[in-house]
Amino acid sequence: MKDFLNKQIQLENNRVLLIPFSNQKAEELKTIIFDDEVWEYMGMYVKTEKDFNDYIKDMLQKHSKTAYSFLIIDKLTNEIAGSTSFGNINFNSQKLEIGWTWYGKKFQGTGLNKACKFELLKYGFEQIGLRRIQFSADLENIKSQKAIEKLGAIQEGIFRNNYIDSLGKSKDDVYYSIIKEDWENSKERFFSEYL
Repeated sequence: MKDFLNKQIQLENNRVLLIPFSNQKAEELKTIIFDDEVWEYMGMYVKTEKDFNDYIKDMLQKHSKTAYSFLIIDKLTNEIAGSTSFGNINFNSQKLEIGWTWYGKKFQGTGLNKACKFELLKYGFEQIGLRRIQFSADLENIKSQKAIEKLGAIQEGIFRNNYIDSLGKSKDDVYYSIIKEDWENSKERFFSEYL
């Protein structure tokens, strides 16, 4: 299970291609990353070239140590659409979180997120052998909460003062999960177009 952090994982279906986060390919994020709306609920903002470089550096430092991050490629346009990660990895309890996901504005609401999350969930349950995959969204981010619910995830509760954003404000998160026992039913019910 632990060795997956050192693999070159590529996940793909007819809609999306997920590739490991890399410095060279991440440069293409510049065309979509400088948008305050994208970062409103991410706990940080990417406004300047320095912010961008810090974001890339942070993602690369975490990758293969505490998280496994992907670049998302929209196969309809063959463009980099954003990024997502496996994080909060706990191998002893066979669980992790899918999150830190963002998409450029033109890729939002296109079905790309569902295609992306299907590949991540399938890999987590069927390849890694996880028992739990969780998601979280800022309490004020109704759009993300609805997107998570469309995956068949069950809302579990609110974590108050769960993180501090870049402006120093305490923020609450809503947590959701899909567990191993849910996966086969969720796969057929919510992701039938990818089966």
